Amino acid sequence: MKYTISLRETQVLRLIAFENTNQQIADKLHISHHTAMSHRKNLLKKLAVKNAAGLVRRAFELGVMKIPLTIANGGAR
Repeated sequence: MKYTISLRETQVLRLIAFENTNQQIADKLHISHHTAMSHRKNLLKKLAVKNAAGLVRRAFELGVMKIPLTIANGGAR
C-alpha cells in the first residue's frame, strides 16, 4: 500500500502519540475540532490501523516518533 502523509498529518500523528484529544490537537494547531477529527480519520485509513494505539505503533515504524536514547538503553545516560 502506497500512501503519502502530509506535514500536517505528521503533526497530528505526533500529537496523538502524546495522548492529545481531538480538541487539544485543534487548539494547538489552530484548526477546528472537525478538521482535527478528519486528520485522525484520514490517518487511520491511510495507515490501515484501527485505533490510536495502531497510529502510535505506525508512527514508530515510519520514524515519525523515536524512542529516546535514555529509555532505549534502560535509563542509562
